[in-house]
Amino acid sequence: MDMHELTRELKAHNDSKIIMLVADGLGGLPLTPGGKTELETAHTPNLDELARRGVSGGSIPVKPGITPGSGPGHLGLFGYDPLAYRIGRGALEATGIGFELTARDVAVRGNFCTLDANGNISDRRAGRIESEQSALLAVKLRQVKIPGVEVFVEPVKEHRFVVVFRGEGLGGDVHDTDPQVTGVPPIKPKAMHAASERTAQVAAEFIAQGQKILADQKQANGLTLRGFSAKPALPPYQEVYGLKAAAIAVYPMYKGLARLVGMDIVGKAQTLGEQIDVLIQQWNSYDFFFIHFKYTDSTGEDGNFDAKVKRIEELDSAIPRITALNPTVLVVTGDHSTPSLLKSHSWHPVPTVLVSNVCRTDGCTAFGENEAIRGGLGQFEAKYLMPLALANAGRLGKYGA
Repeated sequence: MDMHELTRELKAHNDSKIIMLVADGLGGLPLTPGGKTELETAHTPNLDELARRGVSGGSIPVKPGITPGSGPGHLGLFGYDPLAYRIGRGALEATGIGFELTARDVAVRGNFCTLDANGNISDRRAGRIESEQSALLAVKLRQVKIPGVEVFVEPVKEHRFVVVFRGEGLGGDVHDTDPQVTGVPPIKPKAMHAASERTAQVAAEFIAQGQKILADQKQANGLTLRGFSAKPALPPYQEVYGLKAAAIAVYPMYKGLARLVGMDIVGKAQTLGEQIDVLIQQWNSYDFFFIHFKYTDSTGEDGNFDAKVKRIEELDSAIPRITALNPTVLVVTGDHSTPSLLKSHSWHPVPTVLVSNVCRTDGCTAFGENEAIRGGLGQFEAKYLMPLALANAGRLGKYGA
């Protein structure tokens, strides 16, 4: 019996409210051994108060030592085993902007990039091109025509866009073309299995035509493709947990993942303050709220320790408006760690705090990596966080006689 079979059997209904506040890439590392992490450096009186009231621990996104992408990181937090349910980034991006995928589709996340005179990547994100400019370029890419395949191109945000290939015989197992470093050319699309060989060929043709269309651009004169994926099948929150769930996110990919697990996407917030406004407006309409805060991740990926500290402090300042709603359960966590020191996602457990009136407090007095290590939740796989939240909300019955 897997966890979802168990929660289906034991789920109970009541009027409780659960909030999961996810600070993307929250966990960090000190810049020097023995120093403080970004979270420990930040002034976080409100998060520290949650640590005193609640129970803390370290969330392991997938398995010890495994560095997750954002998709697996969030799937784990939502209670889905990320090893059993695999979702490519393309499907997340496409679903996030409201594109309805079909069984004949392969979705891909596109990134505009900057190529030098030798065809090597000098900037993987095209200088974080403005969304208004990149949207015009995405529309231009609709000029690409490939025999036997429908091609859809949709703008997303900043340097990102979505490509969907629709046709027969398309598989979703193709390697990314982004080498993840600068100074080298994009990688040619390569199928992982024979069933995806046609997709790799279609992607190569899309790139070839796309490069010609973008050739006169100064910043976004190239493109890379990531996260090739077909439409996944995930059991929805209402079915496995008995929860009417809402997602309040800014970035499309996170809206996409939430939609794939059956959450409603509510509001059109663009700032954390606006996200809390939406939370308040929707408070009586849902049982569970997922709130996503992106910028602890992007500052970590930029290697900007001080900027990540400031973003953590911004997050902390929003906590009083959340606690004023008196949720039955409040969880603050991250989908993975993104230490500024590494400028990338990492495998390190993510500081997590759960607050309820029936949690067993553990003596932690601050919210941070070192405190979380000795917290009462211990080091746990992220997929167990949802059952813990349900139990603290009184939404799981007794197992067995």
